[in-house]
Amino acid sequence: MDVRHEHARHRRITEELHRKPPPTVPVHHARAAEAHRKLSRRAVLQTGGAVALGVAALELLEGSAWAPLRLATEAHGADAVRGKPSDIQFDIGGLIAPARRVDGVEVQFGPVFTAFVTAKLRRRPRPADQPMLAQALEQIESSYALRPQGLFTHVAYGLPYFRKLPGGLRGSAAFWHVPRLRFDTSRFVIEEAVPSPTDVWEGNREIRKVRFHVPVQIETNDLLFTFRSDNAGNIRDVINWLRGSDTLAGKEVPSPPLTRMLRFTTARAMFAQMGMPRRIADTNDLIFARLVNPRSPMWMGFADQHVDGAGPPQIVTFQGNRSARLTTAEPGDYFDNGSIQHLSHVILDLQQFYDIDDGGELGDDAAFTERVQYMFRSTPVPDEGNEDQHTDGGGPAFLPNEFKGVGDARRSAQGIGTPEGERRMGHLSTLQRSSRAKDGTPLHIRIDGPGFDSMDVPDGSNQPKLQFSAFFPTAHFFEVMRRNQAAVDLAKRFDVEEAENGLERFTTATRRQNFLVPPRRHRCFPLVELT
Repeated sequence: MDVRHEHARHRRITEELHRKPPPTVPVHHARAAEAHRKLSRRAVLQTGGAVALGVAALELLEGSAWAPLRLATEAHGADAVRGKPSDIQFDIGGLIAPARRVDGVEVQFGPVFTAFVTAKLRRRPRPADQPMLAQALEQIESSYALRPQGLFTHVAYGLPYFRKLPGGLRGSAAFWHVPRLRFDTSRFVIEEAVPSPTDVWEGNREIRKVRFHVPVQIETNDLLFTFRSDNAGNIRDVINWLRGSDTLAGKEVPSPPLTRMLRFTTARAMFAQMGMPRRIADTNDLIFARLVNPRSPMWMGFADQHVDGAGPPQIVTFQGNRSARLTTAEPGDYFDNGSIQHLSHVILDLQQFYDIDDGGELGDDAAFTERVQYMFRSTPVPDEGNEDQHTDGGGPAFLPNEFKGVGDARRSAQGIGTPEGERRMGHLSTLQRSSRAKDGTPLHIRIDGPGFDSMDVPDGSNQPKLQFSAFFPTAHFFEVMRRNQAAVDLAKRFDVEEAENGLERFTTATRRQNFLVPPRRHRCFPLVELT
């Protein structure tokens, strides 16, 4: 068959799947499941319940997913076919599938499942540990191809890791190789995360969350492994192999001795697929289920995978590109193609977001026209929605991610151009106060998505989550962007009520940490060879 005709046939099938998500088709991997069952009790005890919780969450979510049809095209070149990796660890766009339009909006969906696995070192890493980790990663990549049906892996390192090097960041290894901020060369690109202005912590005593009033932790992990695949079984299999199952991709493969030097602390499961949040809400009889758009890949009913909402991979590296260079890094430096990865764990109060009480009664904010303003902006309202403002979300899930300038949030806080002059700010407009370069190019790449688990929930119940993770050129850049997104300064200056400030009241971040993502060529215990 002619390749172009075959591509067209696949494209028609894909479009039909996206018009109407197919019935639930569990995506199982028998060999990985068997390895999961064989995982020794000793390994489970060594790695802790939080990791087992994440692995179990993957298994729970797996039953609500369907296997997406992906097709490599000529636009992605020969490297995509061969699975040639980029030196930028997270640069996998060319290995996934081309962007496509859904309801006129250009989007690109990453792998369906992601697991963020954190770990702490039991001891200082030594040069001999580098080839050990390298061999383990190579074994994973030889067992699972670099494609969505296989597995993508990247490794990042927290500030505690760099402090364990001789002399820490001021030692001979790190001092000359970790990039600095261009505007202040006394500061490194990696800095610890801080609570946002709307997080629950002792410095924010005026903040009160309605249902999930949980203080934020600034975590102290040394490593972060990010595993991504369309098949949750592949991710479970790899996690269990690293924990000591001695089985990988259905074969007996000795696990690496990582647990001798690492203690895995958490595993956080994330999913991103059209219609999956609604299916999980229906399956678990969540009170707001009928209000979730059945085509949305996100819990709040609106898509978040816009192509024009993320920058090119190079812009978020330390060396940057023509649009922005925020650090002292130069091409050829040790960390030139490195970046900062922020990881947050966020509980979502969707009952409040959809404005439905315990008896199922809807409030005024349940209307689509209200929710779309909290998500996007009020200047103007992006879409008026359906005549029925509630059923199945009450309006479209896919709306354009438009950049209205850095002053958009300020104007809406003043009530300029908003319906009836209301002083109201949308999440997207506050984010865009400082999220882009001068030429309008986004300075971040998000790989976040929904979760559904009990981590940090006071009563131990499974709750909708946002497993937030994104890449930035510096930790300072993210801190400023998150502070501007909270927009507490605008709210105070222009007397914007808390209930009119974006999504802040619906979210509770319980964990935050920044990590440095080295270039692929230095992803295994960076700088250790220089100590």
